[in-house]
Amino acid sequence: MAVRTLDFWFDYSCPYAYLGATQVEALAARTGAELRYRPMLLGGVFAAHGTPQKLFATLSPAKAAHNARDLDRWADLFGVTLRMPAGHPFRTVEALRATIACGVDPRVVRRLYDAYWVEGRSPSEEATLREALSAEGHDAARILASISLPEAKDDLRRRTDEAIALGIFGAPALVVDGARLYWGQDRMQLVERDLRGE
Repeated sequence: MAVRTLDFWFDYSCPYAYLGATQVEALAARTGAELRYRPMLLGGVFAAHGTPQKLFATLSPAKAAHNARDLDRWADLFGVTLRMPAGHPFRTVEALRATIACGVDPRVVRRLYDAYWVEGRSPSEEATLREALSAEGHDAARILASISLPEAKDDLRRRTDEAIALGIFGAPALVVDGARLYWGQDRMQLVERDLRGE
């Protein structure tokens, strides 16, 4: 029987993607699915769909207040820490390129998410990247030297274009078996049902 696949499309700038990232490994383990982390530049996805780049800034005061409570509720439900950084949204393009350059190491993904949503640090700052990469045994100097090269820029652009072609419009996006798209950490129960064939 073929192994089911679960692609987790993400950008570090989305708090809902952070919440999803805290749960997706356990979901894959419960269902026996092969989990594949898929970095994309959310700004590029938003541009392709005409979505405002600073989406939270476009919300009405009532909806913004609800979203803040909603994030707190989900963090509480998942048993994780989530702190909205004062500087949100931080630049993530260098962090995404570094993630790709280290082979999309899930340990680095977790560290950069924690830097953003637990510690309130920019994931693309050199010190943050150097610390996250080195802590997981990667050659931080080599990776940091590579992320400004045209090849690194093209790779992230290609991945973002792939996400757009799949119909992805936001994060987190979860794609089952390369075909069925689910959006949001609040759809993970549906993803699990799909992976179980229910």
